[in-house]
Amino acid sequence: MKKFVKVLSSPNMKAAAQRNMDVLPQYQYQSVVIDEYLKTAMKGKKYFIRTYGCQGNLRDSEVIAGILEKIGYVLTDDVMSADIILLNTCCVRENAEKKVFGEIGSLKSLKQKNPDLIIGVCGCMVQQEHIVSTILSKYQQVDLLFGTHNIHQLPMLIQEVLTSNQRICNVLSNQGDIQEDLPSCRASSFKAWVNIMYGCNKFCTYCIVPYTRGKERSRRSIDILNEIKELKALGYKEVTLLGQNVNAYGKDIEDLTFPELLEQIALIGIERIRFTTSHPWDFSDELIDVIAKYDNIMNHIQLPVQAGDNEILRLMGRRYSREQYLTLVEKIKTKIPTASITTDIIVGFPNESEEAFNNTLSLCEIVKYDSAFTFIYSPRVGTPAAKMKDNVLMETKKQRFNKLTAVIAKYELEKYKTFENKVVKVLVEGPSKKNSEILSGYTEDMKLVNFKGDISKVGQIVNVKITKAKTFTLEGEEVDQ
Repeated sequence: MKKFVKVLSSPNMKAAAQRNMDVLPQYQYQSVVIDEYLKTAMKGKKYFIRTYGCQGNLRDSEVIAGILEKIGYVLTDDVMSADIILLNTCCVRENAEKKVFGEIGSLKSLKQKNPDLIIGVCGCMVQQEHIVSTILSKYQQVDLLFGTHNIHQLPMLIQEVLTSNQRICNVLSNQGDIQEDLPSCRASSFKAWVNIMYGCNKFCTYCIVPYTRGKERSRRSIDILNEIKELKALGYKEVTLLGQNVNAYGKDIEDLTFPELLEQIALIGIERIRFTTSHPWDFSDELIDVIAKYDNIMNHIQLPVQAGDNEILRLMGRRYSREQYLTLVEKIKTKIPTASITTDIIVGFPNESEEAFNNTLSLCEIVKYDSAFTFIYSPRVGTPAAKMKDNVLMETKKQRFNKLTAVIAKYELEKYKTFENKVVKVLVEGPSKKNSEILSGYTEDMKLVNFKGDISKVGQIVNVKITKAKTFTLEGEEVDQ
């Protein structure tokens, strides 16, 4: 029997694109309210979360897990035994959306076996009108839809599903508030994600993120610093500062700038500090100086270029030229000689000629990236680029993609080879995914290292002598020095 749909709020891409910079973020505390009825009804029930996409989504899932456990749910890794299943989604690439729809479809049989099972879809995908329309019309097994801006309302939404016996949709657009002190179940006891800001105002023509994550809004520095102090007191070795564009931190409020915030975090004394992601437009000389000044700010810099051709960069709305990007890279390498620079590159953007693609290749040969995330262009509904004629043949895109990845792999291997017979510091994350007898972890400059070691070293920073370099990993043995 079909359930009725109760739409409390639905996504609106036009509203999501609005930016009123005169309206400052509102900070809300103790925003998670849980009714006693819900605590009683859900006590001991099992939850399962599947997360797609970026570090921001991983952090959101930690908060979702924290809220569910406050309600009374307990975690299960077995989707078959779950009483509530939440899919936290990504929409940056088409493949990610296809995977989500595939999984939603596969959950239908579970719903048929267990009608009381709650299936929810949240995250960036749900911030788009056409996605919500598709799910509500074609996937009757989905009980709950909520977006990126109202995770704190999850208890109320679950209670609405239970008491109304209806499918609930509540997706907000153009949100400007920030919820603090949210409960959290962190995935690690020694490395942590820390949001410093949300949203993006850049509106690159291919990117859906400004619509799904809202306008740029910064957390107050006092809340960020207190969170990191608490993590240090709990023994955390590493924090990664998160934002769609961390370099823009503080531009919307009267507080610290990002370089000033980064310095204050460094002075707390946590052993490893990382940040992602940076837009080259906002990467200042002051930021470079702060990174160079403190040893506990890691020398890995993710600096997305997307393309190496000025005309394509203009069509992408990237706000910088090839020459400006290369000047920035040179500044970084001059002041931070050990810097590991990685990037994102899109192949086959509309109007990408052979000459334009070759300009991207030549930029990669100049920079010699330590690694790169490379993608074939995927149009996103509602973005300006989606209205452009996609005039590059898929066969051509694939050929260019293969050429690009070959160039990236060449320089990546060269960089990795320089580590052979050297001793590096590795934060041990756990057993290797491919071999449980091998430990793995990351160096300060974000190189993955596999080595033989004692499982008791997980969560510690150890010295590893590199014995062999591969294209994407290093192999080594633990040493005492």
